Amino acid sequence: MNRNTYRFSAALLSGIVFGFGLSLSGMLNPVRVQGFLDVFGDWDPSLAFVLGGAVIVAFLGVQVMKRMPHPAFDDSFHVPTNRKIDSPLVIGSALFGLGWGIGGFCPGPAVASLSVGIPQTVLFVVAMLVGMTLYDRVWSGRT
Repeated sequence: MNRNTYRFSAALLSGIVFGFGLSLSGMLNPVRVQGFLDVFGDWDPSLAFVLGGAVIVAFLGVQVMKRMPHPAFDDSFHVPTNRKIDSPLVIGSALFGLGWGIGGFCPGPAVASLSVGIPQTVLFVVAMLVGMTLYDRVWSGRT
């Protein structure tokens, strides 16, 4: 097998594990996300444990990455270097949060939820892809 086959296989396996984890944790159900964000109503704190687990896994992954000379299937790590908090970051974060709160999905769970077959999920993913394409074509060149 060549290097691209290994990359594809690693990406596919990572996506399968990620999707399985999302399903296992209940993140494919937008009502669970909206219940977590409804702090003054019928609050569901279970998402805090999912997010906490994700932070722990990410922290451990970064610690392992720091000790590695390069990734297994690339010549270097592609880590963001910009540490500046600017208006595009704040506006993008706010839009992400609004979309997450209104729709009950963020990109990963939305794509994984396509497997469930809920029509609203298809609409959300289409709108998300249109937004990503618009950003890429219109605003990404402006920094």
